[in-house]
Amino acid sequence: MDRETKISLMRTMLRIRKAELQLAVMFKNGKIPSGAHLYEGEEAIAAGVCANLRVDDYITSSHRGHGHCIAKGMDLKSMMSEVCGKATGCCGGKGGTMHMFSPGIGVMGTIGIVGGGMPIATGLALAAKLKGIDQVTVSFFGDGASNNGSFHESLNMASLWKLPVLFICENNQYATSVNVRRSTSVKDIGVRGISYNMPGLTIDGNRVEDVYAAASEAVDRARSGEGPTLIECKTYRIRGHFEGDPSWNYRTREEVAEARLRDPIEHWKQVLISDGVLDEAGFEVMNAEIDNEVAEAADFADNSPSPKPEDALVLGALHT
Repeated sequence: MDRETKISLMRTMLRIRKAELQLAVMFKNGKIPSGAHLYEGEEAIAAGVCANLRVDDYITSSHRGHGHCIAKGMDLKSMMSEVCGKATGCCGGKGGTMHMFSPGIGVMGTIGIVGGGMPIATGLALAAKLKGIDQVTVSFFGDGASNNGSFHESLNMASLWKLPVLFICENNQYATSVNVRRSTSVKDIGVRGISYNMPGLTIDGNRVEDVYAAASEAVDRARSGEGPTLIECKTYRIRGHFEGDPSWNYRTREEVAEARLRDPIEHWKQVLISDGVLDEAGFEVMNAEIDNEVAEAADFADNSPSPKPEDALVLGALHT
């Protein structure tokens, strides 16, 4: 990994974290006309995977998808406006947080249905194979979705036809309020790849270097026609399932505090400082730049117009 990539990974993780924390404030202030499922603590996965993708590669996401969209290149103003239901959003304010699309940069949907993105990703990968192009698709999903029929059907078809698709399981330990130990029969979801004759990995999803390396190898396999890969990234959902979910009825404050000690951003910061790639001054400059970018995006979303009622049934052009 070269110096530019290392710094880019840090910038992406910081952009995701700061945008999400700003969205939490906007939700609290009534600026978001829906629920909000935030990604704090899981940033290394989106950053590490998407750093290996081209603009024309595709991703499908979940209800917790802001980070994936940002890592794939979505403009913060466009993303925040969509979450706030504004006409300047990537879908003109009609999709909201759980239905953000931007085909121009390969974002093929944050999808509210649990496990709903995997069959779509499989179909996109099939299309690439039929066209004879080396385009890769990535499906991001959670541990809860790995127990849905769509998971098993998608992995079976993708392996059978050697499709260029990565299945990225973000195991953040909880499906709403149910701990993965109470819902899943295997210790490591990655081993399920064996059942479908594809590589199945389990890695530390809080170490961006591990995510980047695993995704790099899987993307290379997919582009060369060797088929799909399942990668389980073990991480932790710092916030409640949704904003407003205190979560203390199903987990302890001590558990969350311990998880915060494994912060992927702090880990990567220390790696970069140790390697001489970045120092505290450089980190603070980056922090300030992203703070300004996020503040501008929030202000833009706040001051953008709402969609016109007469446009409710008009599919307008999608923004990036």
